[in-house]
Amino acid sequence: MVTLNVNGKTQQVDVAPDTPLLWALRDVLGLTGTKFGCGIALCGACTVHLDGQPTRSCVTPISAAAQRKITTVEGIGADRVGKAVQTAWVEVGVPQCGYCQAGQVMSATALLKQNPKPTDADIDAAMSGNICRCGTYSRIRAAIQRVAGQKGATQ
Repeated sequence: MVTLNVNGKTQQVDVAPDTPLLWALRDVLGLTGTKFGCGIALCGACTVHLDGQPTRSCVTPISAAAQRKITTVEGIGADRVGKAVQTAWVEVGVPQCGYCQAGQVMSATALLKQNPKPTDADIDAAMSGNICRCGTYSRIRAAIQRVAGQKGATQ
């Protein structure tokens, strides 16, 4: 049994210690917002926060996540910055197919919490590991810039 803190709730999962966090979240806990994309940490679809840091859950063993604070896309809206990012995503109309969007939102939120006023270069660096099959990169940037321009949204 492994104890996890997911979206502010203590959860017990009965999986092998080397099970990827992604599968514990999706298959055991039913949190299917986090997506499987590539399985080798290259696409970003599986991004969650571990203690506030964006982390690829497809290659993170459950043992590395135990006793750490895990936030998924299902829980990011409880955070003021996360909620602002979700709102901007809708207002700007970022998603097309939507598959990568959970990972994009998680990476954008981590960026804005660390750097409330990112430059275009900062955005490029933070988002470079998130692949969008539909090519909505300009809208992703616009949504991040929208949140960065909102007074009080990133504090």
